[in-house]
Amino acid sequence: MTTATAPTALREPLLSAQSLHVTFPGRRGDSPARAVDGLELDIRPGEIVALVGESGCGKSTLARALLGLVRPTSGRVTFGGKPLDHSSRALKAHRRRVQLVLQDPTGSLNPRHTVYDAVAEGLRIHGHAADERAAVAEALSRAGLRPPERFFLKYPHELSGGQRQRVVIAGALVLEPELIVADEPVASLDASVRGEILALLLRLRAELGLSALVVTHDLGLAWNIADRVAVMYLGRIVETGAVEQVLSAPQHPYTQALLSVLPDAPGAPVVLTGEPPDPSRVPGGCRFHVRCQILASGEADRAGVADDCRTRSPGVLGGGGGEQVACHWAGARVAG
Repeated sequence: MTTATAPTALREPLLSAQSLHVTFPGRRGDSPARAVDGLELDIRPGEIVALVGESGCGKSTLARALLGLVRPTSGRVTFGGKPLDHSSRALKAHRRRVQLVLQDPTGSLNPRHTVYDAVAEGLRIHGHAADERAAVAEALSRAGLRPPERFFLKYPHELSGGQRQRVVIAGALVLEPELIVADEPVASLDASVRGEILALLLRLRAELGLSALVVTHDLGLAWNIADRVAVMYLGRIVETGAVEQVLSAPQHPYTQALLSVLPDAPGAPVVLTGEPPDPSRVPGGCRFHVRCQILASGEADRAGVADDCRTRSPGVLGGGGGEQVACHWAGARVAG
């Protein structure tokens, strides 16, 4: 497990989402889908942030907005302190500095392209004028495919799943980005290979100072790789902080429920009732209240916040260690 150093925690954000909204038109008379809904998130230089939550909570839409693949409805994304410009030229430059690593390496690689061509593609798109062969070899070597020349003429079907994922990572590294956005980077891999890829990401951070946003539904993965974790529910971050703080002593009922189903979790798993997140039907009050086990058990009533949970959106409660949680019940516990 990694730990953010004090200098890293005090640096200005490298990438930041500020009051970010991404709304899609409704289908067949449905209300608009508020996929990202007033979200705040920072990623600092050299930091690995895990973005966790159920499917449908908006994680992938947020990742695409940070990459400039989706234009925000309102709010803004900044990189290096400057607002992201959505002109074609500016986005091309941004995507050189912020690279995407997708979940499925098989789907990410053209089966007709050799490994060399797959890795060199980004260089060619961006008009790389230096030694292409040397750049491809270095990227493959950094991704753990050595000697790199052995892989140049191979096709994706000739590689293992772990090797294909390393090729995808090499394709991101070849442009020397400052940050990678990894969307479920090990979800399709065997358990033994997952550990190798996570170790690779940590090594790249140590060697290159690379920042990363790792999008995942797996809190166990977050525990093993992240400095900070941000828990997302229905378009918003409901809890964020150092990985040890959030995963060892979660404050938000949603985070507690996610952790309760891990194999080594103490006590009985929390079974969430109600429908999964639907961004076209965001409830009033706390958006989690219709599924909240704390409200259902009567604990919120005993804390005197049940009405607030149902009718008032919670503010963000900050802690001394930099953790933040948006929850009326957690706020009442602190006040009490």
